[in-house]
Amino acid sequence: MSTQNTTLRGLGYAFAGFAVFATHDALIKTLGGTYSVMQIIFFATLFSFVPMAVTILTDRTTGNFRPHHPWLVLLRSGLMVTAMSCAFYAFSVLPLAEVYSLLFSFPLIVTVLSIPILGEVVRAQRWAAVGVGLIGVLIVLRPGATDITLGHLAALMAAFCSAFASVLVRKIGNEERSAVLILYPMLLAIVVMSLAQPAVYQPPSLLHLAMMALVGVFSVIAQHLIILAYRAAPAGVIAPSQYSQIIWATIFGMMFFGETPDMWVAVGASIIIASGVFVVWRESRANVSPNKPVLRVRSPRSDTGASARPGS
Repeated sequence: MSTQNTTLRGLGYAFAGFAVFATHDALIKTLGGTYSVMQIIFFATLFSFVPMAVTILTDRTTGNFRPHHPWLVLLRSGLMVTAMSCAFYAFSVLPLAEVYSLLFSFPLIVTVLSIPILGEVVRAQRWAAVGVGLIGVLIVLRPGATDITLGHLAALMAAFCSAFASVLVRKIGNEERSAVLILYPMLLAIVVMSLAQPAVYQPPSLLHLAMMALVGVFSVIAQHLIILAYRAAPAGVIAPSQYSQIIWATIFGMMFFGETPDMWVAVGASIIIASGVFVVWRESRANVSPNKPVLRVRSPRSDTGASARPGS
C-alpha cells in the first residue's frame, strides 16, 4: 500500500475515533443532567474495564503488573482520574464547544510541563505559541465580562491534569508495561468512585444504564481507533485531527442541547487551535524537539488508560 493511502487510512481512523469521542461526550452531557459525575464515571469505567482487561489478560506478552516506578504510576493514575472527573463535570454544565475550547489548551500545557520534567528545550517560537494560546483561553473565558464558573475551572484543570499525566508517560513509559499504565488508572477510578456511591447513587433506568455502558465502550473504541491512526500515519499528520471534535460538539450542541455558538468562544477556540497546530508542526520538524512531548501522546483524552506507551 502506498504511503499516501496509508496516511489517508490513518486520518480516517483518527477522524472516526474523535467522532466517537465527541458522541461519548454528548452522552456524558445528557446523563449529567440527572446523575452525579461520580456515578457516571463508576459505571462507565466498569463497562470499559471489562474489554480492556480481557484484551490485556489474553496477551501472553503482558508479564506481571508490578510497576517499576510505583509512586509515579500512582501519581499519573490520580491525575488521570482527576482529569476525567473534571472533564465529565465540565461537559455536564457547560456548552460542549466551550469545554473543547478550553481542553484544547492541552498541547500548550504539555509544552510548558515538558521543560522541568523531560528537560525539553523550548525556544522562542514555541513560547510565542503558548502565549498566543493563553490569549485564546482568556478570550473564551472573558474574565470580567462574563462569570467564570466552576465548570470553566474544571475544564482547565482537566487539560492541566491530562497534560501532566501525558508528560509523566513520556518519562516512565519506556520502563513500564502498557498493562500497568492502562489498568492502574482504571482500578483507581473504580475504587475511588465506588467509595462515593453511597452519597451520590441514584437508581438508573435501563436506558440510562445502557448509555453509561456506551460511554465506557465508546471510550475504548475511540482509543483503539486513534492508536490505529498513529500506527498508520505520522504523528504530525494525526495530532491536529483532535480539533475535529469541536465540529461535532457544535453540531451536537445545536441539535440536542439548544446551544447557540458563541462568537467569542469561536474566536478564542480558533486562536487556541492555531497555537496547538503550530506547536505540533514545530515538534514535527527535525532538530527542534528531541523529546517531542506533544507528538508522542497518542491522545489527550484521559477516559481510559489506553495509548500508554509513547512511540509504541
